[in-house]
Amino acid sequence: MPASEPLYDIRGRTENPDHASVDDVVDLVVERAQNPRDDHEDAHFDTAMATITDTYGTESVRTVIHRALVNNEPFRTATNDLELRNVDGVRIGTAASWFLDELNAQNDG
Repeated sequence: MPASEPLYDIRGRTENPDHASVDDVVDLVVERAQNPRDDHEDAHFDTAMATITDTYGTESVRTVIHRALVNNEPFRTATNDLELRNVDGVRIGTAASWFLDELNAQNDG
């Protein structure tokens, strides 16, 4: 992979203790899926993840998040060998990357 491609600041990749772990991201995704925020500008992520975790289960979501954030697999192909639609891999990866940024911002402040 060229050095110019962005990498996610996930502890499993960077070994930086200030970065969120993949487990932190998964926990936040699941928590937000179970308790969607109604009055937040990013509530659509919560709603999408609620539907996806209800449909596929948390283990499949966890696998996609790990593949996307730690292994740097494209969101669509992170669904390989799972019973998920590629578009749902994009939804999971997008939400996870937003939540990762949120967690890392909290750790910086």
